[in-house]
Amino acid sequence: MRRATIVTIVVRDNNVEQALRALKKKMQREGTFREMKRRKFYEKPSERRARQKAEAVRRARKLQRKKMQREGLI
Repeated sequence: MRRATIVTIVVRDNNVEQALRALKKKMQREGTFREMKRRKFYEKPSERRARQKAEAVRRARKLQRKKMQREGLI
């Protein structure tokens, strides 16, 4: 299980719009939006396992692709 992290954004010169953009960017990078979307509805355990397996396959393929690029094969 993930640990809760506290996100801190500093508002400078009363520039709330800039602070909001920074907050959204941080949340996007951390995957908060994806997590909220995923938790919106109940996910059956079989669907959860299938999703996690697909994510693992995607990560492995990405890692393999990066490794091949470093070695100059692509």
